[in-house]
Amino acid sequence: MSEKNRDGKRTARERLAVEREKQKAAERRRRALIVGASVVCVLGLAAVIGVLAANAGKDKESSAGPAVAPSGAQGKDSLAVPVGKDDAKSTLTVWEDFRCPACQAFEVAYRPTLHELTDAGKLRIEYHLVRLIDGNLGGSGSLRAANAAACAQNAGKFRDYHDVLYANQPKETDDAFANNDKLIELAGKVKGLDTPAFRTCVKDGTHDGWVDKSNQAFRTGGLTGTPTVLLGGKNIYQDQTMTPAKLKQMVEAADRG
Repeated sequence: MSEKNRDGKRTARERLAVEREKQKAAERRRRALIVGASVVCVLGLAAVIGVLAANAGKDKESSAGPAVAPSGAQGKDSLAVPVGKDDAKSTLTVWEDFRCPACQAFEVAYRPTLHELTDAGKLRIEYHLVRLIDGNLGGSGSLRAANAAACAQNAGKFRDYHDVLYANQPKETDDAFANNDKLIELAGKVKGLDTPAFRTCVKDGTHDGWVDKSNQAFRTGGLTGTPTVLLGGKNIYQDQTMTPAKLKQMVEAADRG
């Protein structure tokens, strides 16, 4: 074999060895990235678990002073905000938290039906506002949003503002509703709501104590989660067969007597 051929084969083997070494290095880097990513995910999960553990049981009432109920509040201790006519034959009791994704899902699915039935005088809704997410994840967005909704009730704009809050609900872990300026900005979507009186009510936390009292009533009442939706004392939210159409049939049947 000529010297030239031997040199050529040697060069080819060397190139192959270099290429294999590159592939091995690339594989080591790939594995390192996978391991690194896995560690980050585990640490991220641990951090979330740590936050939840740290905030567990912190559903404490704020030092907001006396419970000042909004205008027109009804029921025991004036903790219910009514929507619909008082003489409607059916009453739906809703316990909800403006930071609660499940509450938003319920509102999106049932809102057209609830509006139709209340506007027709066939259904009355009693809304009870709580702040469970504040306790579970920290922050004050549930409280601030509930106070703002109570301020909207003073202006006769509760239902419209209530719907705007759910239409603009941030992610559960995003405490955006803790910002009073954000709540006032959203009030601009409801005609006639953004007034000096509303702004003062929101910024002063006029109804913070009332929201805390409602939250305490939720806990002492043996209720466990939001939304809790009661019709005739039965939690229809837990009924897997319930639909807006079925609820409408039930309410209309009751209305006919």
